[in-house]
Amino acid sequence: MDFKYLIVRKEDGIGWMKMNRPPMNALNTEVVLEIERAMDWFAHEDDVLVVVIYAEGKMFVAGADITEMSKFTPMQAREFARNGHRALGKIASSEKPVIAAVNGFALGGGCEIAIACDIRVLADTVKIGQPEVNLGLIPGFGGTQRLARLVGPGIAKELIFTADAIDATEALRIGLANKVVPADKLMETVTEMAKKIAAKGPTAVRLAKACINLGQDTDLATGNSYEVEAFGVCFSTKEPAIGTSAFLAKQKPDWKAAKE
Repeated sequence: MDFKYLIVRKEDGIGWMKMNRPPMNALNTEVVLEIERAMDWFAHEDDVLVVVIYAEGKMFVAGADITEMSKFTPMQAREFARNGHRALGKIASSEKPVIAAVNGFALGGGCEIAIACDIRVLADTVKIGQPEVNLGLIPGFGGTQRLARLVGPGIAKELIFTADAIDATEALRIGLANKVVPADKLMETVTEMAKKIAAKGPTAVRLAKACINLGQDTDLATGNSYEVEAFGVCFSTKEPAIGTSAFLAKQKPDWKAAKE
């Protein structure tokens, strides 16, 4: 697909979305709409099993494009936030796992992209945070909601109220990062993780993600009921037969056979 500010491709079961608006990778309306379009494309590509969002250099995403934002009317600001929520919602609700490979600075909208992903792997050079109150604003792409659900309301309030950018070590400590690795090992680590996920039962992985996401917004009993139903749904596919047979035969499962 053709994009102006993203590089989007697929290879060996992995969909790659590279932020490509140097030098800051700032999020203007065009970038936000391209993220939404890229996630829609990944959703319809059956051979894409995992998505990785990444950038290169010293910047993951610096945040929103302040030049564009400075001219917003209230209604334009609302529309920008709606676009951001819709685009990042496509990341969070994607049936396919999404990994953020975070390098350099991930601030404002960059942090919000990362926390919309299922897994965050951070380079040890990362600075990440929600500095919007420095501009008299609040996070507008889901930061007040997803960050609190991820690290707890107290930590989220501290990060948002102080506008502090924390390093990768602190991000790992508070649960904002899944892993922290040397910067020169970031893409190798993420690629290995993505390949590992892509090698599992694709329907099972998608159902597991759906159960976890749905369960976060409900009580334990309701969440457990989702799991029971999804466990049963697994057996409406050929994957359990393929997986169990391969396990008993001490072989690798051929998940493509489930589509035959």
